[in-house]
Amino acid sequence: MSTPKPLDPHDRERLIAAALAARQSAYAPYSKFSVGAALLTADGSIVTGANVENASYGLTTCAERVAVHTAVAGGRRTFQAIGLATSGGCAPCGACRQVLSEFCEDLLILLIETDHDNAVVDVTLAQLLPYRFRLEAE
Repeated sequence: MSTPKPLDPHDRERLIAAALAARQSAYAPYSKFSVGAALLTADGSIVTGANVENASYGLTTCAERVAVHTAVAGGRRTFQAIGLATSGGCAPCGACRQVLSEFCEDLLILLIETDHDNAVVDVTLAQLLPYRFRLEAE
């Protein structure tokens, strides 16, 4: 697997700020756990998402998938990095990891800890999902 290229410091700042801002739009009345995602596309655009909960819990949508689906619906399918802003600096759930891997095997992920001066930990999707599911075409 390839190693993602380091982010330009300006893009890194933009991504962190966008994830923090997106978190403010979360709809999390049940869990009270707000998540903001900011996806940096290949063309330098940032597409954001926030988690949207539902009383029927299985219908809840994670911030990461909101951002990916919005980007894809807008014609963008190549991503450089994603920033996730959460209390605790949490990593994406397994479903989101798989969705992200559909478009980028080794995406750079910035885990932004909102409770401690927005501390950031960098990981890669390959580190979080080393044996992703692949549907091999015959």
